Amino acid sequence: MWHAPATRHGFHAHDIESHHFETSRSFCENMIALKLNSRPRDGHGVAETRNEKRARIALERMLPTLEAFWEAEDVEQVEIDEVMERLQRHWPRLFGLLVGLYGEQWDFFYHLEQIVMTMIRGWRMRDESLRQSDRQRINNPGWYTSEKLVGGALYVDLFSENLGKLRDQIPYFQKLGLTYLHLMPLFAVRPGNNDGGYAISNYRSIDPRVGTLDDLKQLAAALREAGILLVLDFVFNHTADDHYWAQQAQSGNEEFEDYYFLFDNRTVPDQYEQTLREIFPTVRRGSFTWHDGMQRWVWTTFNSFQWDLNYHNPEVFRAMLAEMLFIANTGVDLLRLDAVAFIWKQMGTMCENLPEAHEIIQAFNACARIAAPGLIFKSEAIVHPDEVVRYISEEECQTSYNPTLMALLWESLATRDTKLLQRSLARRHQLPSQTTWVNYLRCHDDIGWTFDDDDAAAVGINAYHHRHFLNAFYTGQFEGSFARGVPFQHNVDTGDMRISGTLASLAGLEQAIELDRVDLKELAIRRILLLNASMLSAGGIPLMYLGEEWGTLNDYDFVKDPAKAGDTRWVHRPKMQWNYLDELGDDGSIRGRIFKSLQKLIEIRKQTPAFSGLEMELIATQSPQLLAYVRSNAGNRVIVVSNFSEHPQTIDSNRLRTAGMGRFFEDLYTGQTITTAEDVHLEPYQFLWLHRV
Repeated sequence: MWHAPATRHGFHAHDIESHHFETSRSFCENMIALKLNSRPRDGHGVAETRNEKRARIALERMLPTLEAFWEAEDVEQVEIDEVMERLQRHWPRLFGLLVGLYGEQWDFFYHLEQIVMTMIRGWRMRDESLRQSDRQRINNPGWYTSEKLVGGALYVDLFSENLGKLRDQIPYFQKLGLTYLHLMPLFAVRPGNNDGGYAISNYRSIDPRVGTLDDLKQLAAALREAGILLVLDFVFNHTADDHYWAQQAQSGNEEFEDYYFLFDNRTVPDQYEQTLREIFPTVRRGSFTWHDGMQRWVWTTFNSFQWDLNYHNPEVFRAMLAEMLFIANTGVDLLRLDAVAFIWKQMGTMCENLPEAHEIIQAFNACARIAAPGLIFKSEAIVHPDEVVRYISEEECQTSYNPTLMALLWESLATRDTKLLQRSLARRHQLPSQTTWVNYLRCHDDIGWTFDDDDAAAVGINAYHHRHFLNAFYTGQFEGSFARGVPFQHNVDTGDMRISGTLASLAGLEQAIELDRVDLKELAIRRILLLNASMLSAGGIPLMYLGEEWGTLNDYDFVKDPAKAGDTRWVHRPKMQWNYLDELGDDGSIRGRIFKSLQKLIEIRKQTPAFSGLEMELIATQSPQLLAYVRSNAGNRVIVVSNFSEHPQTIDSNRLRTAGMGRFFEDLYTGQTITTAEDVHLEPYQFLWLHRV
């Protein structure tokens, strides 16, 4: 016989069920009056569907449990009404998703009730300042599509040592112009190699090397006061092998063994392996790890110490929901959902991008709409472009990394040709209403060439050979290359490889400094600014990996640390050098020039309403080296023209006149007036942000 878990006030679920509810009859009637018992009817009087009826009945049966909770917690009626209105609104969607995922479970209703109570407890623990933000955002849908959002990402220990010192750097973020700050994983991790923080040992404890939970909450409050969003990772595909759940599984606790995928022999893993791809082939082969202590195989998609969670088990969903709401209640505005493609396993498939993976995320989304409605999700899916976009909707992930734009900006820089980028923008840039991209040039991770093979073929490119060219170019092995990247996870069997390296090293600054060539330094700086101008203007939230604002070069000393030596991604995760600030007053400083130029670009973007949203119209040009488009929003228009080559280019002035509906334009970056009386010339790697005068 199972024993219901105690609440923080000591009563149990079976105590609730035995409670006399004569005094709560009016409460239940009020809840039913909130349309729990009827579908909103259209003009034809359409009745509720079968699923809606089941959802209504299921929730009605839980009302006494909820009423007992309200009484035990002494909750004000106004608070009850607020959360119950959201529960009523989002319940049919959540119920349908959970039935689809777990409806065949013999104890489904128990898990359903536990999920509801997890949401309610999460909401109950939410600070009033966060609830106030929730209310504002409910009344301002799409708030995250604003042109005023500009982001930075960092590792706390590498940027400022700890959370307390990071709080002291808020003026620095404001000086740069940031309104969105993404902290790489900072929760407690296993010792030694922890995949850069993505092997989490405890979701409710901060890595003591960077601070405490109170430090995080204080930082979140200070950022909120400064108008800066806080973004954290939600690593929900796997835990570290020393997480409490994994430790319990290793001790033979059957409940927690079901949290993971464990196999006594290779029979089933071998069947799965026939259709799985290897993610880190240079680390180990296959997706399963033998555990000597248990004498069993464990599913480990990434590293051997990262155990994949079993979302076929509804208790795993409920447990991770509790962790998600705990993180949200620290003051987080946006959660990056890590490795979304891998969270559902099914024999005979790649176990990537399966329909159930989307349903799990949608269920988490529905729970957040009830318990933390100001929280939004960011999808991290480094998969085929057609799959990336399937995670993006108001009811799944409202924002998503844009790996295709990132990859094709680098591709255009290497080829000096924008045809593949233009095709992708024309076909893949638009997203559903109330969603947006998160655009980036570099992040903590590697660069993978995630463009569509059919798109490449349509513009005359052999995708297989082209990826080999790009790998050679960005590792400096192609004649004439300016890049200084290093390989990441080179699979000798398939030839697949990704690229590590800082933006500046990939854009040619490292080579230029090595050769001490003034002309090459100038070209490298122009490439850096061109890429940033593209990211800031293309549509979506721009996100820079901090350190890039100084033109930071590759850090090859990572090999001296045994915990990092086997992962070349550490080459582009250098420690922040605060003495760089001293160079801001030096007009001849490369770092100072890059910083001040980016600072200016960010400020212009935040003052330009045309950069809000995703509306984009491509402009045909005579030159494949040029990329040109119109960004527009609510009557505001800006023409963006970029030269992706080291040679001067020309654009027909009539194209600008008809696209911008004017004869005179101001370049927002330089302040120059551009006339359409004659063709417009662009210098090497020059960009224009043209606004009608």
